[in-house]
Amino acid sequence: MKRILFTAVICSLLAGGLGAAIAIHITSAASEPVTASYTRMEPSTLSQGFTPQYTELAPRTADLDRDFVLASQKSTSSVVFIQTLGEYEYRTGSWLDWFFEPRASQQISSGSGVILSKDGYIVTNNHVIDDADIIRVVHGKKTFEAKLIGTDPSTDLAVIKVDQTDLPAITFGNSNEVNVGEWVLAVGNPFNLTSTVTAGIVSAKGRNINILKDKFPIESFIQTDAAINPGNSGGALVNADGELIGINTAILSRTGSYAGYGFAVPANIVRKVFEDIKNYGEVQKAFTGAEFIDINSELAAKMDLSDLSGVIIANVQREGAAAKAELQKGDVIREVNGKTITSKAYLEELIGNMYPGDQLQLVVERDGKRLSKKLVLTNREGTTGVIRRETFTSDWLGATFEAVSKVERDLIGISNGIKVVDYKRTGIFAELSIPEGFIVTHINNTAIDSPEEFAHILERIKGRVIISGIDKRGRKVYYPYYF
Repeated sequence: MKRILFTAVICSLLAGGLGAAIAIHITSAASEPVTASYTRMEPSTLSQGFTPQYTELAPRTADLDRDFVLASQKSTSSVVFIQTLGEYEYRTGSWLDWFFEPRASQQISSGSGVILSKDGYIVTNNHVIDDADIIRVVHGKKTFEAKLIGTDPSTDLAVIKVDQTDLPAITFGNSNEVNVGEWVLAVGNPFNLTSTVTAGIVSAKGRNINILKDKFPIESFIQTDAAINPGNSGGALVNADGELIGINTAILSRTGSYAGYGFAVPANIVRKVFEDIKNYGEVQKAFTGAEFIDINSELAAKMDLSDLSGVIIANVQREGAAAKAELQKGDVIREVNGKTITSKAYLEELIGNMYPGDQLQLVVERDGKRLSKKLVLTNREGTTGVIRRETFTSDWLGATFEAVSKVERDLIGISNGIKVVDYKRTGIFAELSIPEGFIVTHINNTAIDSPEEFAHILERIKGRVIISGIDKRGRKVYYPYYF
């Protein structure tokens, strides 16, 4: 009995010691950091019945860290914080307006901008500085007053300038060479947090999200998943070399904060807009004299098209460039200058980088046959020369007006008219409550052909007055007054 008991004790001790040793080994192994490595299996060894061999791939984390640090260092000093102040008056819309002065209010907003030249030229989004009476730029710990040089609502870009020299201008990259899946950084000032950098990849190119309300929008955004929040608008989207490849412009979100989708204007378009505004005061926009729509499966079946690439001409403007090139409604544009057209957004971006007078070599499909056409791009007046913006300001009215271009007149179907560009919030014209962008076509059934004529009539007219025209949504509107 004693022998059996002694044997049991010895076995228990041996088992306990063995279990403890195993437990110690497992614990020590679990406390060591686990290093993950990517492997690739060679398929040839499987077919020969050999033991599979694995090849380790070197991790790229260190390289990416270095790229992000260098890109951040090169770009953050070129991104500024923009603060704007807008003053305006508003009325109640009731009979009380006859007895009380309009109430004054201020609107303060902020955004980002990118320094494009050492002598103080900065690009931002048009919606960042829209309706701003005062624009301030914060760079580092210094604050500067900025002057508005020009805007381009069709791309939602604006150029401002500060009176400084030797500023750290950003380096332009080539947005045409940006690849989907490429690492990028978004640099800006979200939620008033200056010099913030977020990382992500290019999710897509040539995105058209229909957010620009201009009559001739150019939407071919670079889509990224780098976090972009309110305040990032006008900031830089840069590649791993710290080069500018886009201006952050919009997000898709139901809450107003980042939800995974950010969009940037391609740098090549930014460069052209900047140079045109700097040199001419306005963008030298090129027009085709046609409207295009994308091809979908329904249209392809209806038109008996086997290829879904290209765009369909939906409308040809009378006496425009497309009409002179003998293009027709229903033609399918397959190629432009040897490049296959994949979408309307791609075609708009391609044309957005061109100038009036440039030629397009088109491959057009019509009734199952391919035709070659040559189209000469025109400016907004239907010619090929340089256009400089000309406005007229009436000090008495406190407002600025300009003539409506031929291209816009043809688009909305009017033969004459002038556009309200801007007005003082405390001026006489402000009391009329006619919004900016409104096109005046008639006063008391008298056609208005020039800004000077419009201002001259308003300065002298008495009695009942009806001002009629077209609003931004293309609707016919009239405003009755008694002077």
